[in-house]
Amino acid sequence: MNDSDRYYLKLSKANDLKDKKERLIYRIFEIFPGFLSWTTLILVVFLSWSSPVFIAFFIIAFDVYWLLKTIFLSFHLKVGFKETRKNIKINWMERLRKEKKGWEDFYNLIVLPVYDEGMDIVEPTMQSILDINYPKDKMIIVFAIEERVGERAEKLAEEIKKKFGDKFFRFLITKHPGNIEGEIAGKGSNIAFAGKKVKEEIIDKENLPYDKIVVSALDIDTVLWKEYFSRLMYVYLSTKNPQRASYQPVPFYINNIWQAPAIARVISFSATFWHTLQQERPERMTTFSSHSMPFQALVDVDFWQVNMVSEDSRIFWQCFLRYDGDYSVVPMYYPVSMDANVAPKFWHTMINQYKQQRRWGYGVENVPYFLFGFLKNKKISFKKKWHYSWTIIEGFHSWATNALIIFLLGWLPLYLGGEAFNQLLLAYNLPEITKSIMMLAMLGIITSVILTMMILPPKPPEYGRFKYLIMILQWPLLFVTIIVFGSFPGLEAQTRLMLGKYMGFWVTPKGR
Repeated sequence: MNDSDRYYLKLSKANDLKDKKERLIYRIFEIFPGFLSWTTLILVVFLSWSSPVFIAFFIIAFDVYWLLKTIFLSFHLKVGFKETRKNIKINWMERLRKEKKGWEDFYNLIVLPVYDEGMDIVEPTMQSILDINYPKDKMIIVFAIEERVGERAEKLAEEIKKKFGDKFFRFLITKHPGNIEGEIAGKGSNIAFAGKKVKEEIIDKENLPYDKIVVSALDIDTVLWKEYFSRLMYVYLSTKNPQRASYQPVPFYINNIWQAPAIARVISFSATFWHTLQQERPERMTTFSSHSMPFQALVDVDFWQVNMVSEDSRIFWQCFLRYDGDYSVVPMYYPVSMDANVAPKFWHTMINQYKQQRRWGYGVENVPYFLFGFLKNKKISFKKKWHYSWTIIEGFHSWATNALIIFLLGWLPLYLGGEAFNQLLLAYNLPEITKSIMMLAMLGIITSVILTMMILPPKPPEYGRFKYLIMILQWPLLFVTIIVFGSFPGLEAQTRLMLGKYMGFWVTPKGR
């Protein structure tokens, strides 16, 4: 297939298409996730009035399904966490030297996009890279700043270069222009610019082979654990076709977890646990946040997209479509530490949490992208198309609707079903049945409590022992967070896409 036939790889929204028929098809795909979620919620409300007996049985069945799903996911979480903890204790550099030939030929390219973060955020990230158990003469650092931030970013870059620049094989500062037509200001456009610059100024000039370079695109608050690159290269060289895969660590949102308010901690731990259990389900994984991939693949898809929000997961779909379905995500079962979303004031933290979850929920913009790509690419098997379509769409639908159905809409038959329904034994027992099922589901909180205490970083001296107790007692807040900071922002993101009110990139404020 010629590059001209792969025009769909660069799409970000329906209006990018010139052909009216194709534009309509893409627009239908954009509408579909939000339409599906809203239809589900409206039907539950309507049937609570028109068919209360049916909807009562449906809600009971749905609660049972949710309980079984909770048990299933808790099992994956335990296995994924156990494997991750085991890998933390291993000297992967030693194993790499003993078991994998040719690892010395590879370079690790680390791209660090910076917006207006200060030295308190950037320096620990750089120090973690410097402290890592891996040859520094095999590392290329790209410090990618934004022109629109001004002198503050340039000064920070020079300070970082002065302190760390001579410690690695190469250190490059790139300055992403703020006025490039067709771009969305954000991480994707910044790292795409940085990737092309390092290719031009270092990789091509020094004739470094593309297939011997592994790229790690890291959020600037990412603190790497000591064996990260050794583990990465071990997994890379253990993969059957390493050039056809991305490599996903587990984000532990714990850098500033002691400073976060209780709700923010629950949200951060929930995200950590979700990505931990996802390591056990690689067939459902796409790349997220900080991740690694072959440089050759990055070149083949012309780098990250510059005009959309969720560049971290989009790069997976770009590669999947470019290689006709021959691309996957390999779990590393190894952590990187990142910041919980914390602002100086409580309500600012809550607002920022919502905006961050909404941005993550806007990953739904990938649904029309891959559906249209599946339509155009005839070489991808129907089995793979069906699997990914069902898995991803079901995931976003559950994100937006499940908690609302369980915790808010489950009582509607009692209020809308009328007097005849409320006289039935079913109506009398419905609250007790759903309550009992939910109490059983709460047993999953015990797993969360145990894992929370296991991954907590050392307690700062200014906090007393009582803080440990709060870390345990905070978990009932989960039932608030999965609605307010789960379903609501997920549903809003889908609604925006459905209505064509496309989102821009919101940079999460960082501070410690």
